[in-house]
Amino acid sequence: MTRTTAFRRFLPTGTAGATGRQRRSADRLDEVRSRHPKLWQALVADTRITCAYRGERFHFRSSADALCQCLRLMAVSDAFLAQAAYRLKARLQALGVPGLPRLAHRAAMVIGQVAIGDLVVVAPGLYLLHGQVAIDGFTEIGPGTLIAPFVTIGSCHGSVGGAIIGSGVSVGTGAVLRNVRVGDGARIGANAVIIEDVPAGATATGVPATMRPRPSVPLVTEA
Repeated sequence: MTRTTAFRRFLPTGTAGATGRQRRSADRLDEVRSRHPKLWQALVADTRITCAYRGERFHFRSSADALCQCLRLMAVSDAFLAQAAYRLKARLQALGVPGLPRLAHRAAMVIGQVAIGDLVVVAPGLYLLHGQVAIDGFTEIGPGTLIAPFVTIGSCHGSVGGAIIGSGVSVGTGAVLRNVRVGDGARIGANAVIIEDVPAGATATGVPATMRPRPSVPLVTEA
């Protein structure tokens, strides 16, 4: 019996519309779990980008070297240890393991106040600056993203929609992003409230946020 089939056994017998929405959510949940990256792939990418942002060596000589650096970061950074617990939770859910994902989720919350929901897909290569983040809803986060503390990303009340975050995005301390799209290389300022899409390369600041496009570089021509 698949997870979706098991879920449907306990659906309420109310309106057909509500049941249909719940079934679609169950189908989408299975699809989300199938997209979680492999544990080792994600941990190595997370280790590499974390080392790069910390100004440390991020070119690994071998898998053993990568593992040593990963374990070192777990020992010195609560945020990275919590992030590793999230990666373990996501992979266990993708494999259909019962019970243990909840323990890994609780561990991430206790260690670094990192609460990343079951509907979130995080590409390999995430840097959590200091933990203390909440990400929920059908949210997707691209590779090379930096997230500062006290950031909230994801669904609004009464909706399970989420944000789509591109690659190389930087999200500043205290920012709030709901059901929006953020383009590649965008910058979200500290305490910004994002209520509309952010174009690639733009900088968003303020409450509500306003956008400043990436400055153009003038062409240099020979006289």
